[in-house]
Amino acid sequence: MTTSPSADALDGIRVLDLTQVMAGPYCTMLLADLGADVIKIEPPGSGDQVRRSWDAPLPGRDSPAFHALNRNKRSVTLDLRSDAGLADFRRLAAGADVVVENFRPGVAARLGVDYEAVRRIRADVVYASISGFGQYGPYAGRPGYDLIAQGMAGAVSVTGDPGGMPVKCGLPVGDLGAGMLCAVAILGAHTHRLRTGEGQYLETSLYEAVLAMSVWESTELFASGRAPQRLGSAHRMSAPYQVVRTADGYVTVAANNERLWHRLCAALGLGHLTDDERFATNTARMEHRAELIALLEGRLAAESTDECVTRLLDAGVPAGPILDYEQILEHDPHARARGMVEEYDHPVEGRRRVLGFPVKLGRTPARVRRHPPLLGEHNEELLGDA
Repeated sequence: MTTSPSADALDGIRVLDLTQVMAGPYCTMLLADLGADVIKIEPPGSGDQVRRSWDAPLPGRDSPAFHALNRNKRSVTLDLRSDAGLADFRRLAAGADVVVENFRPGVAARLGVDYEAVRRIRADVVYASISGFGQYGPYAGRPGYDLIAQGMAGAVSVTGDPGGMPVKCGLPVGDLGAGMLCAVAILGAHTHRLRTGEGQYLETSLYEAVLAMSVWESTELFASGRAPQRLGSAHRMSAPYQVVRTADGYVTVAANNERLWHRLCAALGLGHLTDDERFATNTARMEHRAELIALLEGRLAAESTDECVTRLLDAGVPAGPILDYEQILEHDPHARARGMVEEYDHPVEGRRRVLGFPVKLGRTPARVRRHPPLLGEHNEELLGDA
């Protein structure tokens, strides 16, 4: 139940954003959506690398990717390698509650914008670093890319069909995961500061974000001593819980306990399978997963995805279609009802769409307050009174 909105959740919190590309900008966008005043500090002339990452038929120079990651922020351009740029940064840092950077380890210190430098200006600052592999450890100096992190943190080894080529996750889970985890940690550190007056340094990495998501995979290894393998869409702990082919496409079926297994069989007229020793228990169904899915697909070969979904849902069995992003973002009523497509006005691009905020706060709802900034759009506004 929602009530009348009050001030934004992070109203009055100022964040200096020294990040580029995805993980850092996603972190600071989450904070900005919640009401923080995020000041994006960019190199003069080029700005964030993502501003020019795609060739797209837009009126302005900034790419759709930049728009997707930088709403609700203000932009200033500073040459941090110059004395003047560094002086402006220090003036901004004096009024900042949070600083976020995603340089390769060591770069922030060389530039004079690292935690130790900032805390001399603002003792209670919350300072966050995001990198590929963390600030220490054998891999700390390696380049930080989502693909590399996925491969070295295990995700690629368990993604794809059994016996097939390893495949990365379709979504950049390392980048986005690191951004989300960093935002959570920043809010934790901010809460600690409210209680104690103490700031602190925190850091995370793409590598750790991917590894932290390996909950079932690590469980399988620790329990069995065997490295988890690729299972396609199947689940490590139960069956049937995967994508199944229908007459015109695919359906997801989640019969992951005995009650749902019996409901599934009854709904599809396959009640005899509940007495089959191969499928009598979850362990048995996992051991004979290929045979089980072949039987289910044989039954569903004459039924459309929509018919199958309706049948299973009516029987109380969790199921759903496989939708592409056009179907979801252009036509799906649930995505619209949940506010997952937002619109805003941009001074160059006109009316634009972007994904909405995924958490609904009853009293302090996240919202799109500002368009993604033009490069240096707020130089005069911010540097004049910094």
